[in-house]
Amino acid sequence: MTTPPDVPSVFGPAPLGPLTLKNRIIKSATFEGASPRGEVTDDLVAFHERVARGGAAMTTVAYLAVSPEGRTDRHCVLLGDGSLPGLRRLTDAVHAAGALASAQIGHAGPVANSRSNGAPALSPSRRFGASGSLTRAVTGADIARITEDYRRGAATAVAAGFDAVEIHLGHNYLLSSFLSPKLNRRTDDWGGPLAARARFARQVVAAVRDGAGRDVAVTAKLNMADGVPGGFDLPESIEVARMLESDGHLDALELTGGSSLSNPMYLFRGDAPRAEFAKTLPQPMRLGFSVVGKRFLKEYPFEEGYFRPEAHRFLEALELPVILLGGVNRLDTVESALAEGFSFVAMARALLREPDLVARWAAGARDPGRCIHCNRCMPSIYTGTTCVEAGPPVA
Repeated sequence: MTTPPDVPSVFGPAPLGPLTLKNRIIKSATFEGASPRGEVTDDLVAFHERVARGGAAMTTVAYLAVSPEGRTDRHCVLLGDGSLPGLRRLTDAVHAAGALASAQIGHAGPVANSRSNGAPALSPSRRFGASGSLTRAVTGADIARITEDYRRGAATAVAAGFDAVEIHLGHNYLLSSFLSPKLNRRTDDWGGPLAARARFARQVVAAVRDGAGRDVAVTAKLNMADGVPGGFDLPESIEVARMLESDGHLDALELTGGSSLSNPMYLFRGDAPRAEFAKTLPQPMRLGFSVVGKRFLKEYPFEEGYFRPEAHRFLEALELPVILLGGVNRLDTVESALAEGFSFVAMARALLREPDLVARWAAGARDPGRCIHCNRCMPSIYTGTTCVEAGPPVA
C-alpha cells in the first residue's frame, strides 16, 4: 500500500510538541504490576525496555502517583527523591533501546485503596471508594496541595529523564471524578457547571507545564465518557478538550473512556475475565463478587479501533493533536487513522502480547497483532502484568 503524499507515514519522524518521535505508534500506559512497595525493579525496567526494542516510538510508564494518598495502592511508585534513581535507570534503558519515555502522572482519588495506602481516599464529594471505605471530600487546602504535588511530580519526572509527561484525566481518578456530574456534587467553586468542574483539571495541567518546562512534551489522557449513567459524557468532554486547547499547555490529547470505580470494561471491550478477577480478591469478597461481578465487569463486544467514532468528533472540534487509543491491532487501522487526521496511535494489549509487533510492521510485515481480547491480562496486574496467552516475557 502506497501512502498518499498528504498522509503522514506511520514510520516517518513525527513531531510531538518539542519532541521528534521516530514513528507514530506509542505504547499506552498499562499498570505493570512490577513495583512492589513502590520500588522501581529490574522487571519494571525490562517491561519498558522490551517495548522500546520492539519498535514503538515512545513507551508510557504507568502509574506514577504525585501524592501518597493518590497511589492506587502501596505498590504504586510515588514521584519524589526516593524514586528518582530507579526512574532514571528506567529512562536510560529505554533511550538505549531506541525509544522515548513518557511518565503518566496522577492522583487516584476515589480509586485509591485506602487500606493499602494507610490514608483515606479522596473524592470531590464523600462516597464509597474502590476499596469499600468511605472517602474524604477534598478541601480547598487539599486542592492547593495536590496542585503543587503535580508541579513537583512533573519536575521529578523531567529530572528522571522522561521525554514526556502524561496527565491522567480519565477513569474516575481524582481529576476525572471532579469532571463527573455524578461524582462531583459540590456546591462551591469546584462543582456544579462544567466550567467549575473542569477548574481543578485545568489548574493542574497549567502546574504540570510549569513544573515540566517547555523542553518536554505534556499530554493528557482524557475520558470521552465514563460509561456510567449520569457521568461525564461526550458533549462535555469535547467542551473540556476545547478549554484545555485554549489554555495552551498541552501538546496532545489521548482519548479514553470508562470508570475504574464502576465500569472498567467500557475501556477494555471483549471478554470479561470475572473468574480470574475474583481469584485476586480476599476470600470474604469473592462471594460478594459472584453476585455483583456481572454488573461491575460488563461485556462489550470487541471491535477494531472501538473508540475511533467518538474520537473523530474531537478531530472536528480541535486543532490540538489527538492520539487514538482503543483496540488497535492492525497496521491498516493505524494508516487509516493517520489519514483521517489522528496524529498518533496508542497501543496497549497488542504490545503486551507482542512487544516486537511495531518492528515487524516497520520491516514490511502486515500481519495483525495476535491479542485475542480475552482481557485476562487485566487481573494479572496484581502479580506482574503479562499476556497469559503468550506466557512469560522473554528478557
